[in-house]
Amino acid sequence: MTQSGSIKLTSLSTKGGCGCKIGPSDLAEVIRSLPPAAADPNLLVGLDTSDDAGVYRLSDELALVQTVDFFTPIVDDPYSFGQVAAANAISDIYAMGGKPLTALNIVAFPIADLDKKVLADILRGAGDKLKEAGATLVGGHSIEDKEPKFGLAVTGLVHPDKVRSNAGAMTGDKLILTKPIGVGILTTSIKRELLSEDEINRVTGVMAALNKTAAEKMDAFDVHACTDVTGFGLLGHASEMAKGSKKGLNIYSDKVPILPRVRELAEQGVIPGGTKNNYRHLEGDVTFPEAMDQIDQWILCDAVTSGGLLISVSPNDADALLHDLKTAGVEAAQIGEVVEDHPGHIVVS
Repeated sequence: MTQSGSIKLTSLSTKGGCGCKIGPSDLAEVIRSLPPAAADPNLLVGLDTSDDAGVYRLSDELALVQTVDFFTPIVDDPYSFGQVAAANAISDIYAMGGKPLTALNIVAFPIADLDKKVLADILRGAGDKLKEAGATLVGGHSIEDKEPKFGLAVTGLVHPDKVRSNAGAMTGDKLILTKPIGVGILTTSIKRELLSEDEINRVTGVMAALNKTAAEKMDAFDVHACTDVTGFGLLGHASEMAKGSKKGLNIYSDKVPILPRVRELAEQGVIPGGTKNNYRHLEGDVTFPEAMDQIDQWILCDAVTSGGLLISVSPNDADALLHDLKTAGVEAAQIGEVVEDHPGHIVVS
C-alpha cells in the first residue's frame, strides 16, 4: 500500500466514512412513490426483491448483470481506498452469480484542494483490483466536489439459468458467510485514530479482498440464494433474503465471525450512525435473545463496506462448500439456517 503522508482522507468525509446506504425502509418508500416501470420480460432481476444488481437477458444463453456503488473515504491511504471501492462495487456481480466484464469510474474530487497524485493513487488502486477480477476499465465520469467520493459502475455476464438472486432460499438451507463483520465500527475507529497500523491493515485487507474465490467455489454447489453484506449490515441483508424468499432465518450469533477489537471499541461508543439506523430499520423483523445486550445487537447490524457473501446452500452441500472455501483461504463460517417458521423474520440465538 502506498502512504498518503499527512493527508487524512477520512477527515474529509462528513459521514464518517462507513460506506452506509440509505436505509432499506426509506428507500422502499421512495421507490413505491414512483410510477411503475414498463414491463419487460427480459428483465430477470429488477427492483422487486431489493437484490444486489439488475439482470437483463440478452439471449437464452446470456444476460447482463449491472450495478453501481460509490462512497466517501473509509481509509486514509488513497491506493487502498481505490482498491476497497472497486472490490465493493464488483462484489454485487459475484453475488448474482456473474463474472465482471467492464467498469466505469465514478469520481467526485476537490481537485483545487488535494494533490492530483491522491486521485491518481485512488484510480491506480481501483485499476489493480479490476485487473485482479479480470474486468476491463472502459471509461468513467468525474465532477469537482469538496468531499471526495469514488466508486464504479460494473457490468458482468451470467447465464440466465444461473442467476443467484437473494430471493431463492429454501427450507433446510444452511447459511454461510464468507467474511467477518465489524467493518463499520473499525473504519469509524480509523477516523477517530483508535487503531494501530496492523489493525488498519487487517480491516483494509478484509474490505479489499475480492469475493471472486467465494463466488467461484459456490458455483459448483447447489446454492439457492446469495447476497453480499454491505451497508445494511449482516442482519439487514439477511432480512432482505428472508423477505424475498418468504422464509424464516435462524442466525447463530456465536458462529458469526467478528473482527478483533470490535466489541471493545463498540463498548467505548464507536458505533456508526448507519449501524444504528440499520438496527432501527429492522425493528419488528428480528427477534434477539433476551440475554443479548445492545452492543452485540448493534454489531450484528453493523454497516459493512465490501463485506462477504451470505450464501444459502443446500444442507447436502453445506459442509463441502465450507471446506472448499476454507481450503481456498476464505474466512467462511456457517452461521445459520433457513426455516419454514416465521417467514420473512429472523430469529437470533
